[in-house]
Amino acid sequence: MNPILAQAEVAYRKNLMELLFEAHQVHRAHHDPTDIQRCTLLSIKTGGCPEDCSYCPQSAHYDTGLEKQSLLPLEEIRVAAKNAKNSGAQRFCMGAAWRNVKDGPDFDRVLDMIRIIKEEILEACVTLGMVNLEQARRLKEAGLDAYNHNLDTSRDYYEKIIHTRTYDDRLNTLKSVRQAGLTICSGGIIGMGESASDRCAMLAELAQLDPQPESVPINLLIPIEGTPLEDQAPLDPLEWVRTVAVARILMPRSRVRLSAGRCTLSREAQVLAFFAGANSIFLGDKLLTRSNPGIDEDESLLSTIRGTPSEAPLYQ
Repeated sequence: MNPILAQAEVAYRKNLMELLFEAHQVHRAHHDPTDIQRCTLLSIKTGGCPEDCSYCPQSAHYDTGLEKQSLLPLEEIRVAAKNAKNSGAQRFCMGAAWRNVKDGPDFDRVLDMIRIIKEEILEACVTLGMVNLEQARRLKEAGLDAYNHNLDTSRDYYEKIIHTRTYDDRLNTLKSVRQAGLTICSGGIIGMGESASDRCAMLAELAQLDPQPESVPINLLIPIEGTPLEDQAPLDPLEWVRTVAVARILMPRSRVRLSAGRCTLSREAQVLAFFAGANSIFLGDKLLTRSNPGIDEDESLLSTIRGTPSEAPLYQ
């Protein structure tokens, strides 16, 4: 067995208290435990995606009742960026429901969006689907800081979730992003029916990237009516906490981001995840097309654990 995968498997199956203790020690060795970065995520082009990701309401393969929306105008981006900054966000993320980036007017507009975000002195991140090296370089030249492209799950379980894009397609996009000098935001979704071993394999795949991703979002499945996973049973929240802890142990310097699915989790589960090494959340009542805890709710949570906004960039 790959030694990193073996390390992940051993950690995941530890006594929960021992796992949390180890992860917290690793976290404190590499991070200020009160430094929790706030991010926002805006859908800049919604619905109609040709991919068949089994979890996604934006896939054109499924009837989820989602209203399609073309690429947003620049002025809406400027207003959203200002609002995000005023709400305490340090990173502004934008997502477009595309299979891959296509050169032309829409891509040029995304480049202008990035420039607007940077004018607000915010970190800029986008997720646009697959991207080649030249496109990644253009994103970098526009001022982009990070590119998000999740692996979603393990290589073995991947074929049960997605059929229109290969696992290696995803890794090749990450390779292009890295070669262009951008930082990488890549994680996955848990609770899709995968095994604990699949979660470990996904984290091990990320941990083997050299250098490791600067940002690792951990999403919890939100079952959406009309998608193949609409009836997926809820995952035990402590399995989510275990996943966060193993991510921290394998990738000690990364930002581990609590992403989709927090609306279904108790404050106590989220506090455990922060103790286990999470150090970023997404602010705002919406993540792309799904509900997210409100800003007041999150500020109350962070105040409870005495989190403070990050003043330093992710990629020191």
